[in-house]
Amino acid sequence: MNHNTPLSPLSPRPLHHLSEVHRRVMTAARLKAHGVSAAETDEQCRPGGPWQQLLPGVYLLHPGPPTSEERLHAVLMYAVRERSPGVPAQPSGGEAPAYAEAMITGLAALTLHGFSVTPPLTALDTVDVLVPRLRRLRSTGCARIVRTAALPTPQQVTGLPVAPVPRALADAVAELKDGRTVRRLLTEAVRGGHCEPAAVVRELTQAKLLNRPHVVDAVDSLLAEGRARAEDLLYRMVREHGLPDPVWNVDLRLPGGPHLGGLDAFWPEHSVAVELDTRAPRQGDRSDDDSQWSEYARKRETLERLGITVVHITPKKLRHGMEQQAAVVRTALMAAVDRDPAAYVVVLPR
Repeated sequence: MNHNTPLSPLSPRPLHHLSEVHRRVMTAARLKAHGVSAAETDEQCRPGGPWQQLLPGVYLLHPGPPTSEERLHAVLMYAVRERSPGVPAQPSGGEAPAYAEAMITGLAALTLHGFSVTPPLTALDTVDVLVPRLRRLRSTGCARIVRTAALPTPQQVTGLPVAPVPRALADAVAELKDGRTVRRLLTEAVRGGHCEPAAVVRELTQAKLLNRPHVVDAVDSLLAEGRARAEDLLYRMVREHGLPDPVWNVDLRLPGGPHLGGLDAFWPEHSVAVELDTRAPRQGDRSDDDSQWSEYARKRETLERLGITVVHITPKKLRHGMEQQAAVVRTALMAAVDRDPAAYVVVLPR
């Protein structure tokens, strides 16, 4: 199989200056720019000919099956080939194509991001490509068009624009009916450190996927996974940074009075507490997020009026700034000697 099938000798601009993959996959516009007429392209793509049409207006310049890389480029070329009049989907020089307003999403994007539970690219019948909602495109062949009102900022993976993990997850989940598969995807997203649970839940909420029972079940597992991972990081912070051992996962009450709230770590002799912020809104209008934050704030104000210092930590801060967070807690513990004694509270296991 010849992966370097040349253009017709009549072409005034040979393609040897282009990199290998960009010589093998080209749009009709770029072929025309190199002097190849539509009639000649059709002739090259005849049955048994050296070329083949992969997608409307996108051609593979060798007779064998496309590689995964060729299919990805072909899908992107198809998605951008008419994005604005007179702008070719490929540059005339040797640089890689500039894929404006299109990016790989869904399962293919997750595979490119390094997920282990997604199929290899060769096993995917279609590749999802994310485009603006008003683009006049239809799904065809190996390209499945996914539309959005607002494109996220793509990440470059192996030189290709790829949707961020939360958006790619939402687009993948939208096509999946199996709860076990959805749960494995969401769990790897958190366990593998690809993104925060709250970011995933926001994307699933915006995609209106939280009315599907198998997705709700998977999200519940995701949130449990995210909290367990954050708690592990909190244990590590105390252990590795030499903080005194707290009592873990407790509820506080006033003697004979109301419940004050739960805490992830508490140093009774210092009246210092740590609370993990693992909020993940489940409403599209952020009302649930605001409600949760108000609850955090009310609890913190109540405890601090009683003389208890509350250190608020997010999983992201623990993951990327554990030493700094340990210093914050240590400072609060040291400052306890200069404060008035806190009110007496009852500490109960949670």
